[in-house]
Amino acid sequence: MTPVQRDYWNYGALAAAAVLGAWVLFVGLPRWYPPDPPPTATGATPSIPTEGELVDATLFYISDDGMRLVGFERRLERRAEPAAQARVILEAQLSDPPAPLLSPIPPGTRLLALYLTERGDAFVDLSEEVALGHSGGSLEELFTVYAIVNALTTNLPAIDAVQILINGREVDTLVGHVDLQRPLERNMQWVADPEAEPAPEPTI
Repeated sequence: MTPVQRDYWNYGALAAAAVLGAWVLFVGLPRWYPPDPPPTATGATPSIPTEGELVDATLFYISDDGMRLVGFERRLERRAEPAAQARVILEAQLSDPPAPLLSPIPPGTRLLALYLTERGDAFVDLSEEVALGHSGGSLEELFTVYAIVNALTTNLPAIDAVQILINGREVDTLVGHVDLQRPLERNMQWVADPEAEPAPEPTI
């Protein structure tokens, strides 16, 4: 091979490498790597609920005729953690009801502790007044249990079922009728007009 032929060969190899590099840069790489996602619109960040702001929650009380539970809308403070929000809801459920509704919880009942599990169970530890101060009727016991169960499962997607404890201990029942040995899921059977909107909180 003469020097001239060698130079032509080198130039040809360089030209072929340049063409190959251009193909990789402009054709091959876009195929191998997806394009960058389009930038998000300015100011389109999702809104994050603020700690302490007021949010709607549905609580459950006994109707004035004593025959059913009634969903009642309250404005409660928001908490960031589900367990803290559950405490806010239960404290409101244990407080005095709006007239003319009646409380399903015996007077003097206190929330001692509340625990949440990763599988969606809530364990609610109440003081002994929830049993000692109870009227004892089977319907009234259903109202007490499911006011608590429904208040948590209706308002908190993180809670699927609720088990009631008394003074830190598991119990068979409150007063002999409703089995409390396992977590109970929401049950709207004793709630008036389950598909209806809850009654709004009256203005003062």
